[in-house]
Amino acid sequence: MAGGGADRLGGADFIRALVVGGTQTPTCAGGCGMTLGLYLVRRLAFSFLLIGAVFFGMLMLFETVEMVRRFGGSDTPMSKIVWLALLHVPATFYQIMPLLTILSSMTLVLGMARSSELVVIRSAGRSALRMLREPFLATLVFGILLVALFNPLVAAATRAYHAELQSLQYPDQQAQISLEGSAVWMRQGDDSGQTVIRAQSIEPEGLRFSGVSFLMFEHESGRPLVRIEAMSAELEEGLWRLDNAKRWDLAADNPERDAEEFSQLEVPSDLTGAQIRERFTHTGVVSVWALPAFVQALDTAGLSSRSHRAQFLSQLALPALMAAMMLVGAVLCFKHVRAGNAGTRILITVLAGFALFFLRNFAQVLGENGQIPLALAIWTPPIASMLLALGVLLHLEDG
Repeated sequence: MAGGGADRLGGADFIRALVVGGTQTPTCAGGCGMTLGLYLVRRLAFSFLLIGAVFFGMLMLFETVEMVRRFGGSDTPMSKIVWLALLHVPATFYQIMPLLTILSSMTLVLGMARSSELVVIRSAGRSALRMLREPFLATLVFGILLVALFNPLVAAATRAYHAELQSLQYPDQQAQISLEGSAVWMRQGDDSGQTVIRAQSIEPEGLRFSGVSFLMFEHESGRPLVRIEAMSAELEEGLWRLDNAKRWDLAADNPERDAEEFSQLEVPSDLTGAQIRERFTHTGVVSVWALPAFVQALDTAGLSSRSHRAQFLSQLALPALMAAMMLVGAVLCFKHVRAGNAGTRILITVLAGFALFFLRNFAQVLGENGQIPLALAIWTPPIASMLLALGVLLHLEDG
């Protein structure tokens, strides 16, 4: 039970005191001042925490087993494997928040039905719509806080996970790729030195660049050795092929006088097109606060930003989706309370939750591919879910 007055009165008696005796219970008068809405929100929060803890533990177990399978045969210590799993789990946990919400809502309603609390609420004349008002608003606020505060932490953990994973899979590779302002920055290197590459724009395939600058540094001292400017550069297997390039030897007495020009020039590289494309298409590494600037930088650099725009809109719509899932879970279980067939209704609720969840993901994919407008793809599932829940709820109230 939710503690306090609920423990002293018992579930049904506590609810009866709330709905009949006013906003305060007799045992809590002047003390806890718990309203019915606050009681329901507290029960919903407890259900969410319990279900969330179970799912987080399961995800952590599965991810640890997967990491052991991938790196168990190497010299990677177990602490490193567990750390990798811990960095990767938050991203998956964040993605299933809507499912956790519908399961929590279902658990709340079924638990109150078993303890006859719903019967007391309904017999006191409280409509289901009024009863779900506070849980709906609380879920909406929780979703906003989740996007504003938890999303940046998930993005940071995902970035750290990819960095750790790359260091384990390719320990000798020093390639790094980033997007700053209106330019693409890359770094490659080996034991002989490091090379920093700046490109003004990049083609969508991620293999050809325009306005390219190379700056090569000595490995030990970090002293600049060579500077190369090229009109364009194409990344091939194991090398850069530069067109209309000019090379300066920065160690010379007069680098400009000794500069050389080439119609074509080859520079060794350990970068691949797949690395570049993955860096700019992976949306989970950018927090919701940084997404607008990142989208603008992608557009300036000539890269497609559609997937990142979809990601940004989906984060804005997440609170509404979670609130809609809460309504769906509660409403479908209300019908169970009236009509019986508990197992069937629970199955229908779970299937409805998964259907709405995958419908949302499917619509987002359609939006990212340009088959339907992004706003329509992102906002249709939560709005349709709310309308579905309200329709069923009004039908139950009238029926």
